[in-house]
Amino acid sequence: MLAILGPGLVSGFADNDAGGIATYSLAGIQFGYDLLWVILASQIVLFFTQEVGARLGLATGQGLTGLVRGRYGVRWAAFVAVLMLIANLGTTLAEFAGIGAALSLFGVPIAVSAVLSAVAMVLLVSRGSFGKVQFLFVAVGIAVSIAYLASAILAKPDWGLAVTRLVIPKLSGAPVYWLAVVGTVGTTITPWGQAFIQAYVVDKGLGVKALLGERIDVALGSWLTNVIAGFIVVACAATLWASGQTNITDVAQAAKALGPLAGSSATLLFAGGLLAASLLGLGVVPLTSAYTVCEAFGWEAGVQWRWRDAPVFYGLLAFFVGFAALVVLIPGLPLFQVIVLSQVLNGLLLPFILVFVMLLARDRSLMGALRSGRLLTVIGWAVTVILAAMSVVLVYVSLAPPAS
Repeated sequence: MLAILGPGLVSGFADNDAGGIATYSLAGIQFGYDLLWVILASQIVLFFTQEVGARLGLATGQGLTGLVRGRYGVRWAAFVAVLMLIANLGTTLAEFAGIGAALSLFGVPIAVSAVLSAVAMVLLVSRGSFGKVQFLFVAVGIAVSIAYLASAILAKPDWGLAVTRLVIPKLSGAPVYWLAVVGTVGTTITPWGQAFIQAYVVDKGLGVKALLGERIDVALGSWLTNVIAGFIVVACAATLWASGQTNITDVAQAAKALGPLAGSSATLLFAGGLLAASLLGLGVVPLTSAYTVCEAFGWEAGVQWRWRDAPVFYGLLAFFVGFAALVVLIPGLPLFQVIVLSQVLNGLLLPFILVFVMLLARDRSLMGALRSGRLLTVIGWAVTVILAAMSVVLVYVSLAPPAS
């Protein structure tokens, strides 16, 4: 069982990256505890989407774009790969923005933070064994969890109100409220997360017999992801929202503002959590991009290979990280807007990915005994339709001109 654990945990931890932390922080700042019910709902949806991705990997031994290429042809595989790469670029930029925001609190210029983090991440992933890379990812995820748990405790929240809002929603008809709901769901359930867990299951060499263990792995990852998200919302609600500081617009400001309200330790923990989460995202999202391209063209892929054995895979990994690092150094680039735009791109892509996932999961010739049954199919398509509708709303509201 312990040998199976990993893909669900890593994918879950990485969901709380720079974009996730920004979204959850703003939810707590603007609405207090009112959106905690969305965190609970997202946990349930995340489990079902990640579970079907894991089953695809277990049953077929192939990544998502590889399956699309084999079943629907090169054009559809290229379509999925291109959309995935566009969205992943935006998310990778968001990770660099998160790293820059966290280290800027300690006086580190963004040029220095971008270069050092890019070089360090490529070396760590390309020169480590599979076990060491997975251990690193899980360890960073645990560190993020501890940081935001401590931040929430230091904030001295109203835990009774938090639990009430978790199970009894306080709804609002305001468009900004529902935009926050859509953004909170969209930042938890991501296209790259769907592709990553399938590729990671394959990379780890898991098969059909690992189904029960992988479902437990996915359940743990989904639960921990949303517990961390809840801690972030609670920390900001108990301090910034409670004190009326609702005009904060980015995560660095939120971390700095926590100091006078909850102590300097809260600022350090919040900034440290942002840094660790962004570094984890920086390792996982470009890795997903490299998996995606190699699967689409049938090239060797996986962190179990050395650089000389899979030069294209690691070359792509280095390119995606390096290119994003160069883009984020553009003078005057609005980093917070980059984070927000990355969530819009993810929202736009997610429905396309989920449609392919659901179609493949019902294919008996591919899935065999792990094919989705009637109940899982109904749940999966219902989730796909709901997320597609929410993604359309998110994209429309984000891109529509403000009312005069």
